[in-house]
Amino acid sequence: MYIEAVPNRGSPPAILLRQSLRDNGRVRKRTLANLSDWPTNLVEGFRTLLKGGVAVAAEAIRIRRALPHGHAAAVLGTIRAIGLDRPRPHGRVIFIAPVPSRLRRRLTNRWLRSMSHQHERLPG
Repeated sequence: MYIEAVPNRGSPPAILLRQSLRDNGRVRKRTLANLSDWPTNLVEGFRTLLKGGVAVAAEAIRIRRALPHGHAAAVLGTIRAIGLDRPRPHGRVIFIAPVPSRLRRRLTNRWLRSMSHQHERLPG
């Protein structure tokens, strides 16, 4: 069983509960119920149940605290480690923004080249 939305030209789509079956080697669809009158959240919950999930009302879930993880945690840790999370004197504001990967690669390569040139110039 599955839920299918069948488009209607000028009207909202028909939401149908269907079953697929084989008849003489051909796949057929049998409509079991018309769910067009159901509220959208109820249809989505039923669709989740049919896929083997658990349907829970959105009001029943409350997020108490969301912790950063992965790359967000790494960036946040670096910002805190170098002190960018503290207020700046003289009203200066520092913006942290994602850098596109091409630009990030270019800047990293430029920085590495400058570092290698500095090490070559050192007396020793």
